[in-house]
Amino acid sequence: MDAGHFEIILYVKEQQQSTVFYASVLEKQPHLNVPGMTEFILAQNLKLGLMPEAGIAKILMDKTPHPASGNGIPRCELYMRVENVEDVFSRSISVGAREISAIAPRDWGDTVGYVSDPDGHILAFAEKAKKPRS
Repeated sequence: MDAGHFEIILYVKEQQQSTVFYASVLEKQPHLNVPGMTEFILAQNLKLGLMPEAGIAKILMDKTPHPASGNGIPRCELYMRVENVEDVFSRSISVGAREISAIAPRDWGDTVGYVSDPDGHILAFAEKAKKPRS
C-alpha cells in the first residue's frame, strides 16, 4: 500500500449533532459537509468522516447488523495526540462527551484521558507524560 490518502469514517446517528460535536472538539470546521457525509482534515493525508447510520445501512444492506445496533459498544478508539490534554478533554465534556477514564499517566509513557462521543465512539486525548524533575 502506498502512502495515499486515508479516511476514518464513523457511523453516526445524527450527522448534524456529530458535526457540531467534532467541530468543537477538534477546533476546526469541516472540509466537506453535505447530506450523507461530513469530513474533517486531520493531517495532510488523513480525514475523519461522519456518515449517517441510515446511509451506510443502505450500502451494507442485510450483510451485516444495522450500525445502530452497535451504538455505545466500544470497538475501537480514535487516539489523538494534542497540545494540552486538559483543555481538549474539558472541551469535549462541555460539548457532550461522556468521561470514560480520567486523565492519568499511562504505562506506555503518555498522559491520556478517555471520553465517548454522542454515539459511544471512544476518543483518547494524549500527550507525552511530563518527566519528573530530578
